[in-house]
Amino acid sequence: MGVSGSGKTTVGQALAAATGIAFYDADDFHPPANVEKMQAGQALTDQDRAGWLAAIHQFALEQIERGRSVIIACSALKQRYRQQLSAGIEQNVRWVWLDGSYALIRERMEKRAGHFMPPALLQSQFDTLEPPENAWKIDIRQPLSEIIGYLERQLG
Repeated sequence: MGVSGSGKTTVGQALAAATGIAFYDADDFHPPANVEKMQAGQALTDQDRAGWLAAIHQFALEQIERGRSVIIACSALKQRYRQQLSAGIEQNVRWVWLDGSYALIRERMEKRAGHFMPPALLQSQFDTLEPPENAWKIDIRQPLSEIIGYLERQLG
């Protein structure tokens, strides 16, 4: 979890490759209206996020019922979003917070191409972020290999 541009997809894909656990990007669960809104430079509201969070939660429940472990990259910026996402499956969820400065993340966002989230909305993400209390906090300035090594050790 973390703000847009913090590296959730990059870290999630690398961790999936290292562990063999399937990776999913929560961005793929957004309805078209949410994507269009963000592309237009408008921040999502809690109402906009409600169905999206419910869909991710349902997907996670289904995976657990099938005995599958998954890695899901999701902003999960507020505590209540994280509670909704992990409701009833708390014992199966490990939160990883990719933390970095506004300047670093803005720089990364300006270099990436083809993403629907414009850098202009980054401040709204930082404004919304409620730092998690129960997460493995990762400093995103570290090399990707160190981040993955740390997460592999944490997962055991």
